[in-house]
Amino acid sequence: MPAQVRSEFTLALNQICSERNLDPEVVLDTIKQALLIAYRQDRRLAGENINVENILSDIDSASGEFAIYEKNEDGSKGKNITPPGFGRIASQTAGQVLRQKIREAEKKSIIADFTQKVGGIINGTIVRFEGPNIIIDINKVEAVMPPQEQVREEHYRLNQRLVFYIESIRESPRGQEIIVSRAHKNLVIELFRREVPELQNNSIEVKVIAREAGGRTKLAVASLQSGVDPVGACVGQKGVRVQAVISELGGMEKVDIIQWSDDAKSLISQALSPAKDIDVLLDDKTKTAKALVPEDQLSLAIGKEGQNARLASKLTGWKIDISGKGGPKPTAPSTQTPVDDTTTQQKQDDTNQTPPDTAQPASDTMTPVDNSPTQTPPDESKIDEKEAISNS
Repeated sequence: MPAQVRSEFTLALNQICSERNLDPEVVLDTIKQALLIAYRQDRRLAGENINVENILSDIDSASGEFAIYEKNEDGSKGKNITPPGFGRIASQTAGQVLRQKIREAEKKSIIADFTQKVGGIINGTIVRFEGPNIIIDINKVEAVMPPQEQVREEHYRLNQRLVFYIESIRESPRGQEIIVSRAHKNLVIELFRREVPELQNNSIEVKVIAREAGGRTKLAVASLQSGVDPVGACVGQKGVRVQAVISELGGMEKVDIIQWSDDAKSLISQALSPAKDIDVLLDDKTKTAKALVPEDQLSLAIGKEGQNARLASKLTGWKIDISGKGGPKPTAPSTQTPVDDTTTQQKQDDTNQTPPDTAQPASDTMTPVDNSPTQTPPDESKIDEKEAISNS
């Protein structure tokens, strides 16, 4: 079989289709439309008004040769009215239309491709800020992260590479836009799916999840295969799997993983972790649960600004009232030296036997002052001297 020689047109066509991921037929249809617009522009400059609906164009995909025909009433080709060439203005118009149509076709192809990826995660790079919105580059496509899909605790910067959740594709004044998120709760599930093989092969599943982006996430997992520990599979050896997820979330968000249970009491007790030793009383009519928590565990059960209790309520679907178990509070041991009861009793007995009049006056009692004149006692040396004289 002889080798087929490809023309420059065919090579250029294949290159465009390969770079922009387009079907060759789509590009050929775009070229046909550009030719019709160029012909109309050329005739308008010549003073002739042409309706594009009344003409047809055809192009040879191998050689690139084209022709323009009048359109019959039945839609078939009529008279060949191909001009010998187009003027400069008509050629520029055809080029602009061709580029615009190719961009539109490329965007439609990308949107169709991402429609199948909605609900998954993808790596992206922040390229610019447009007001409150952040523009993300994902595989040569620009996506938008609106304020409600951003995490307040995260600080975004240009050229920062992150993992994003493909939330949806929405209509906007500029056409269809790909919306990505960092605050969606399913971002955590998909990150675990990427790290945990048991989730990929459906050995375990995430039953329910509650998240406050940037603060804390709680998820309940269940095993679909006997012998598989769902919590251990998500945590990983030495916590390597859950730490990888936390790192992708910015490193500040806490993740609590509990085992799913059909027993509401057990589920609520686990959902209030890291608090322990919790007693749960249920009211099925009002779907209210009263959690009795030890006094030293109350702060853990409630969490900062009630976050732990709030997420536990979202996770279980029950309204949870948290109160302490009560009871005597533990007192600190006395630091005083213990007193010997025997010595104390002996001291009390001695005190009781002491007569009241022998008690010593207090040190601050004032002694009464005697105001009577005092007599000076005689000098004994002088008395002895007198006696000696008289005896002599």
